[in-house]
Amino acid sequence: MKLKNIFKYSMFAFLAMSLGACTNNTDAEKIFDKTPVERINAQKSELRTALLSSEFGWKAVYFTDDTQLGGFTHLFKFTDDGKVQMASDFNADTKTYESQFDVVLGSTMSVVFTTFNRIHLLSDSGNAPTAALRGKGYLGDFQFLYYGKQANGDILFKTNRLVRDVRFVKATAQDWADLPKNTISQQNFIGNSSSPLFRLLETNDGTTTKKYSFSVSQASRYSISTALDGSGDVIRTGVAYTPTGITVSPAIVVAGQKLTDFTYNDTDKSFTATGTGGVTASIKFSNTPLALTDDYKLLLPGSGNNVYAYIFNTTKGEAANSQLFLTLLNDSEQAAGFMLTRVQLWFNNADGSNFIEYRFGNASGATVARRYHYFTLTADATKKTVTFTPGVWKSSTAPTAPAIAAPSFLQALDNQFMNPQGLYFAKAQVSGYSGYTFTSTSTPFRMVAYSFQ
Repeated sequence: MKLKNIFKYSMFAFLAMSLGACTNNTDAEKIFDKTPVERINAQKSELRTALLSSEFGWKAVYFTDDTQLGGFTHLFKFTDDGKVQMASDFNADTKTYESQFDVVLGSTMSVVFTTFNRIHLLSDSGNAPTAALRGKGYLGDFQFLYYGKQANGDILFKTNRLVRDVRFVKATAQDWADLPKNTISQQNFIGNSSSPLFRLLETNDGTTTKKYSFSVSQASRYSISTALDGSGDVIRTGVAYTPTGITVSPAIVVAGQKLTDFTYNDTDKSFTATGTGGVTASIKFSNTPLALTDDYKLLLPGSGNNVYAYIFNTTKGEAANSQLFLTLLNDSEQAAGFMLTRVQLWFNNADGSNFIEYRFGNASGATVARRYHYFTLTADATKKTVTFTPGVWKSSTAPTAPAIAAPSFLQALDNQFMNPQGLYFAKAQVSGYSGYTFTSTSTPFRMVAYSFQ
């Protein structure tokens, strides 16, 4: 073939391929028929329209980190002028507050709550529920990354800080009216200073019942349940409050069924989640210990100089501290005018003595005063309890220190330790250190103590 013919046919082939390419790229050209600015504005408009689309706004149960924290219900009502009405059950204040929001582009389109409102209580680094979260707060966020709207109308977000899922569900007028009921559910769940002290999680797979000791922290809304059958099975889950009870995350799995929603029964004060085929999980109060241990022997003469202490910045946030203990602690602090930084129990000192050290500090934590209450100890091997018989009070442990009058501001708290009916002493489920509990045999009093051994 002549060179000019080869060239002619090559041109025809090139033109044919070009025309085909133009036909195949039509859709691509349509996709990119807008400028980057126009596409960003379209995404902004999509999210803003979604936020404004619900008549009564949105409800989100926000679990910031369900490996150590519970959930908090938030209600949002967005308006076209960049304002948002917001309410939450973070605490007893469930009133509605107004602030501002914006829709911005970061790694993706997101909604940002730009001025302070209830959502910011979860991101305040000075607002820590546990010692482990000091300086981190509740790990919350106030910027939510937009991941689309679902067919059912829900809006999906991920948090900017920990990339946790948050789902906005269309709220109703009843959601806003019922939010204060979450606080009532919290009171029912936590109990009060007169509620039975021991807690039980009981699961039923349709044929077999399994029991766990149950504890929950009011501050962190996090629960820990330990199997009583010796299997070592532990269930950890965050708790959020609802108008009718609680919801948990992660779910409690029984016979392969995920149970999340527990309904409150006012008759027996229980919270129960019901599956199918007889599967249930119930959280109950109990008037008696779920299991007795020989841990009390660690306090007896011959066991060595052992020390256990309530420490305000270490043990106060533990779930096992009872409401009665926390109430009496606060009452003592109010009466003394100083923070009670330690309640430290010393056993089998070099001189054979035992005493409770009450240590007071100022706002900076510096010690300003100490009071010591000496006692003798007896044990009941059958009931597995110890009883402290009160002795003298002193302001120093020096051998020559004189006795002093019993401090009135410590009397109610101290009476719980000196209960003539005795105390249970047992290892506690805590995080990051070895802990034990001192628990009254006759009142709902329990204190978590750091073990120095």
